Amino acid sequence: MNILITGAKGFVGRNLVANLQTIKEGKNRTCPNLSVGEIFEFDVDTPLEKLDEFCQKADFVFNLAGVNRPQNPQEFMAGNFGFASSLLDTLKKHHNKCPVMLSSSIQATLEGRFAGSQYGKSKLAGEELFFKYAQETGAPVYVYRFPNLFGKWCRPNYNSAVATFCHNIARGLPIQVNDRKTELELLYIDDLLDEMYLALQGKPHRCENGPYCYVPVTHHTTLGEIVDLLQTFAAQPKTLVMPEIPAGSFAQKLYATYLSYLPKEAVCFDLKQNTDARGSFTELLKTVNCGQFSVNISKPGITKGQHWHNTKWEFFIVVSGRARIEQRQIGTDEIWTFDVCGGNPQAVHMLPGFTHNIINLSQTEPLITLMWASENFNPLRPDTFAEEVVK
Repeated sequence: MNILITGAKGFVGRNLVANLQTIKEGKNRTCPNLSVGEIFEFDVDTPLEKLDEFCQKADFVFNLAGVNRPQNPQEFMAGNFGFASSLLDTLKKHHNKCPVMLSSSIQATLEGRFAGSQYGKSKLAGEELFFKYAQETGAPVYVYRFPNLFGKWCRPNYNSAVATFCHNIARGLPIQVNDRKTELELLYIDDLLDEMYLALQGKPHRCENGPYCYVPVTHHTTLGEIVDLLQTFAAQPKTLVMPEIPAGSFAQKLYATYLSYLPKEAVCFDLKQNTDARGSFTELLKTVNCGQFSVNISKPGITKGQHWHNTKWEFFIVVSGRARIEQRQIGTDEIWTFDVCGGNPQAVHMLPGFTHNIINLSQTEPLITLMWASENFNPLRPDTFAEEVVK
């Protein structure tokens, strides 16, 4: 299947081109029934004669080209209606009745705060043009009215508040929020791409009432909630706290978006290493509800631990070196011994009510252990009591 993408260098176009390429090259196997041939990229700087060639060869057209922040309001109609007309006329010229998808906007409803929107009017005109084209030619036409889009590669300080907030907060720059309670419906780029793959296979989601198509997964939130989440993400290198990001949640998608805007100097950050004569202990990551991760380095021959917990439990995973882990239930004499090494990683439970230690068996090499604790360390209630394993 040869695919023509207009507006190929824009936010949606760039993501679509990159991901179709992964399908074409067999790297993305999530769409086994989708075969991608040539990908024709058309943008504002593409020679116009290329449009004629692409329209002749295309088996599917994504019309993502449009104007949303022109110098002159008259450019709305030229970019969102005029080009669409040229595209459809060129398809007619070659008698190409392949499916065509139109990227429109909820502003085309001209309702509420969108009433009188010149951008909305130009998008509505484009929609009507495509519906008329479908009636005249019989070609399948998929018209989507997108809400606010967000995701990686969206241009900041342009027409996306999320992109601007991510860009500025990642750089410690100020942001402006006029009303934290402003409600938004947001569509994530990867959810949009999933719908585009379905459209390519002739399986778009269609509205029950009306001729439009839709993406089934969107998120409703407020400007205030977005800013609060982004500030939590930005603080993570200092707090080490990873907020809750359930699979498929808005938080997960916003965090991925935020990370894509990090400047180089913010990608790498220092961790606080607590050192003493025995080695070091470094907290790596804390979660809201699922404890924290740390890395422990023991010098040759050193024993660490020698304490127990009431409720807290841990995993010790040796990733380099050789260790002996000993545990003894409080009030008993029996010692459980586990010999582990980095060459054969094993996770060993540190049980509540058992005093435990970890011994570096090497006299020459450091022991490196990844540790997980069921709760974040609270100095006011550490639930940690010193007692040697071997009396």
